[in-house]
Amino acid sequence: MPLYHKLGIFPQKRHTQFEKPNGGLYYEQLFGTEGFHGHSSLLYHVHRPTQVKEILKSYSVEPKIAIGKNIKSLLLKGFELKPEDDFLDSRKAMLVNNDCTIGLAAPRQSLRNYFYKNADADEMIFIHKGKGKLRTMMGNIPFEYGDYLIIPRGMIYQIDFETSENRLFYVESFAPFYTPKRYKNESGQHLEHSPFCERDFILPNELETHDEKGDFLIKIKKEGMMHEVVYATHPFDVVGWDGYNFPYGFSIHNFEPITGRVHQPPPVHQTFETATFVVCSFVPRLYDYHPKSIPAPYNHSNIDSDEVLYYVDGDFMSRNNIEQGHITLHPKGIPHGPAPGAMERSIGHTETHELAVMVDTFRPLMVTEEAMGIDDGQYYKSWVE
Repeated sequence: MPLYHKLGIFPQKRHTQFEKPNGGLYYEQLFGTEGFHGHSSLLYHVHRPTQVKEILKSYSVEPKIAIGKNIKSLLLKGFELKPEDDFLDSRKAMLVNNDCTIGLAAPRQSLRNYFYKNADADEMIFIHKGKGKLRTMMGNIPFEYGDYLIIPRGMIYQIDFETSENRLFYVESFAPFYTPKRYKNESGQHLEHSPFCERDFILPNELETHDEKGDFLIKIKKEGMMHEVVYATHPFDVVGWDGYNFPYGFSIHNFEPITGRVHQPPPVHQTFETATFVVCSFVPRLYDYHPKSIPAPYNHSNIDSDEVLYYVDGDFMSRNNIEQGHITLHPKGIPHGPAPGAMERSIGHTETHELAVMVDTFRPLMVTEEAMGIDDGQYYKSWVE
């Protein structure tokens, strides 16, 4: 997201001496992407950010695949996933490919006993249930129901929950998240027809600066492994930073729907994009207003994409027997469309109050053992009359 932001204090000129009030120098760190070409920020630390004291252990966290080459439409009952105390333990991969991991989490407790860094993937965390604060080395972001949190790879963070019942839908992406190019001009500013704009983003604030030495455990995820690394100083020791690479939030409730006289295709709901998949937000909106319109979506073939829908709230008009927290997978290779009766009953309706998040991947998804544990087993037959 090409939006400049800054917090704290930093020198007027890059890569120059920045003196501490009581003597000595702050330590500059480039936090960048795509080598030295992509979005980046410059951070200024109280201590060197390179002080690794110990690597305690490393272990695999790769998801176990149940179906490697899938043709079956699935319905996963997400709220049947059992809550767990620990944030990372609660995260369960459901659908994966070489581009992304799509999963669910139901953490009961805040992440405070250690710090976490995903060294491989940018993370998108959608808050279905819960309220709290994302705490990062670049500042804190409050969150609540309906918020997306976009966390760049390499970001060290913790999470405080004010609630014990928390339900999260997340995507780990090996390509950066951006807002769609067609919403922006050549300089990156959002255009007038965009369904949201820069005012809607929740930017980091409340920069925490800890001048502490000791043993600080950071769990680093890299290449399917979790490495437990001990740092010599507190990871949140940044006194200031500026740039374009930082975590941010966006509420699904601030997405302004695009409607038309006849049914609009899914790209009108697009919220984020990567080089390998897109993310869409289905929100309350007016239905199509042509006198002969059919509000239900038309049947369409999944030729190029696997379609994943995460149902958040409301009555999702095109499906039968869908509840909060359900995930449907419509794989490439077979068409899908409204459930039997959905097209007919949609006629004459003027609005919907549904909320859902859709992820369309450009390469097929594999199904994990965790997903099979909450699969209803019958969804692929739901179009048979």
